[in-house]
Amino acid sequence: MAKKAVATLHEGSSDGRAYTKVIKMVKSQKTGAYIFDERMVRNEDVQAFFK
Repeated sequence: MAKKAVATLHEGSSDGRAYTKVIKMVKSQKTGAYIFDERMVRNEDVQAFFK
């Protein structure tokens, strides 16, 4: 029963695959140390995030 419920959740929704988790290393203005900027962005906006 559980397998069937999980399979039906994946069939109808494609919104979860429209996003990508991106991680960019950025130098902090205050300390000079590097921090990670981590976001969920749409697949079309990935290149714009890194520019």
